[in-house]
Amino acid sequence: MAQKRAVLAVLLFLPINLVEALNRLSVEAGHEAVLNCPNISKVHFLMVTWKRSCSSCCLLSYRSDQNKMSRKNCSERIMWEYSPDSDPALRIYPVNLEDEGNYICETVNSEGTFRFFSSLTVIVPPIVTLTHVKSRVAVCQASAGKPAADISWIPASNHSSEEEFHHPNGTVTRVSYFGWTSSSFPSVTCLVTHPAMNQTLVMDLRYTSHRLLYILLGAAAGVSAVTGVTLCLIFRCRACWLCKWTQQSTTIKTYHFPPSRVRREAVQPPQCPERIYENYSPRSVYVCL
Repeated sequence: MAQKRAVLAVLLFLPINLVEALNRLSVEAGHEAVLNCPNISKVHFLMVTWKRSCSSCCLLSYRSDQNKMSRKNCSERIMWEYSPDSDPALRIYPVNLEDEGNYICETVNSEGTFRFFSSLTVIVPPIVTLTHVKSRVAVCQASAGKPAADISWIPASNHSSEEEFHHPNGTVTRVSYFGWTSSSFPSVTCLVTHPAMNQTLVMDLRYTSHRLLYILLGAAAGVSAVTGVTLCLIFRCRACWLCKWTQQSTTIKTYHFPPSRVRREAVQPPQCPERIYENYSPRSVYVCL
C-alpha cells in the first residue's frame, strides 16, 4: 500500500514536459491508422495513456508497475498495436470519419510527464461519374469526397461551370458542367484529382449525339406503336358492340296464340267400350272406328 502511495506521489509532483504536435497522419477511410508514441526520455515509463480532447472519447491506459491495462469508451477498432510495455503505439482499424481529430499520448516516468500530440485526418475518395443531361452538355460529378475533388476538362472551355454540395458528415460533392457549342470536338475528357485517387473519364461526343438521335427515334416509334395498338383496341370494341346491337335488333320473337274456338269445340274421338275385349282372340282383331 505504501508503495502505491509513493508511486502516486511521484506521478503528481513530476514536471510536465510538452512536445509539439509533430505527427500528422492522413489515412483513407477503411484502412489502418497507427499513431506512434515515441519515448523521448531514455528512462522506461511507469504509465502511458492515449486520449482525445473530448469527454466521451476513447481513453486507453497502461501501468507497467501493475501490468494493468484499462480502456474507457473505446470500440474494438481501437487497440494497442503491440504490447504497450514495449511499444505504446495506438492502432485504429478500420478507420472511419468519426476517428478524425487530435490524439494525445502521455507517458510518465521518474523524469516527469511527457505528452506527444498526433493529428489524424481521414480522407474519403469520391465516386466519379461522367454523364450528359441534354445535347451538348456533359456532367462530371465527384460525389461524397473528403476533401473536395478538383475537376478539370480537356479541351478547356469557357462554357464550363461548377457547384458544390456539403454533406453533414464532412464530405463534399462537386459537379462540373461542360458545354460545347461546336460539334468539331470528337470527345471530351474529365480529369478528377483527389489525395486518395486520380481518375480520367472520356466521353465520345459523336457517339453521344447519335445516341440521343436514336433515343428520340426510338421514343417516337414507341409512342406510335402504343397509339396504333390503342386505336385498334378502340375500333375492335366498337365493332363488337355494333355486332351485338344488330343481333339484338334482328331477333325474331315467337308469339303463341290461344287455340281457336273451333279447335276447342272439336269432336272428341269415341271411346270404345270395354266389353269388346270380352270375346278377344289373338286370331281376330277388332277395330273400333
